[in-house]
Amino acid sequence: MRDGGGANVDPMTPRIEGTYTALVTPFRDEPGQPIDWETLDRLLELQIAAGVSGVVPCGTTGESPTLSHDEHAAVVERTVKRVRGRVQVIAGSGSNSTREAIALSQHAEKAGADAVMVIVPYYNRPTQDGLCLHFCEVAASVSVPVVIYNVPARTGADLSAETLARIAEAAPNVVAVKEATGNVLRAQKIQEIMGPRMTVLSGDDALTLPMVAVGARGVISVTSNILPAETARATRLAIDGIGAEARRAHVALLRVHEAMFLESSPSPVKAALALRGLAKDVVRPPLVRCTEATRKAIASALEAYARGQP
Repeated sequence: MRDGGGANVDPMTPRIEGTYTALVTPFRDEPGQPIDWETLDRLLELQIAAGVSGVVPCGTTGESPTLSHDEHAAVVERTVKRVRGRVQVIAGSGSNSTREAIALSQHAEKAGADAVMVIVPYYNRPTQDGLCLHFCEVAASVSVPVVIYNVPARTGADLSAETLARIAEAAPNVVAVKEATGNVLRAQKIQEIMGPRMTVLSGDDALTLPMVAVGARGVISVTSNILPAETARATRLAIDGIGAEARRAHVALLRVHEAMFLESSPSPVKAALALRGLAKDVVRPPLVRCTEATRKAIASALEAYARGQP
């Protein structure tokens, strides 16, 4: 573990770019819904073999709100241990409590995560000054890179591009933002204000190509749980500027991207994993399994993609 204080990011830190899988947390279909560690290991190996840039355990897709603190810590530790440096690990460590976000971030750094992802505090709806204070304090508590996760539809608060610039000026290890506003113009504004200082990652699979077109450098993806190689390829084609081929790869995945959000995530992607025999279709309350209609739509989207139909 590097010394705390957030003074400088290690210059040898790998660049944050490409496809990062917002990893599901698999549960067993039994009382208490314990974590299925063997399935987690298998899913990680599939991700690594598929060529993703990294994995993001304990984010929203990982059902972090329903993980206990001990479970959260164990998932991060298990992920780092299993990955063994073969891809990057960006550990989810956010909270609507600054103290808790600091504790989770420090644990992730100690466990060996390459970076942490810290969501905009939810429910309390802080002002822009409060958001600036929150992220600066979290960043100052660790030395690993910090990725900010802005998803106002889930949190009730929107981090402005101007506030992000204030944070970046005060906290050198805040290096990237996962933008899930659904607004390509926001990514463009961040690029206008900060240029290469801030890496933008798409937080919406269906917007990866247009986001990259205005300067984003990758995606934190839900779809890559089920189609990791295909998602990674589409993202790489976009980043490399391979126009027509990138558009074809992106459009081919659109039905799958849309199917992954027919109901509250991660219920659809867990249904998709179950269809492929990769994990049990188990989510923790208050989430529920997808309806039969949604399951059929997911199966249809996956079958269409397999046949090469956009």
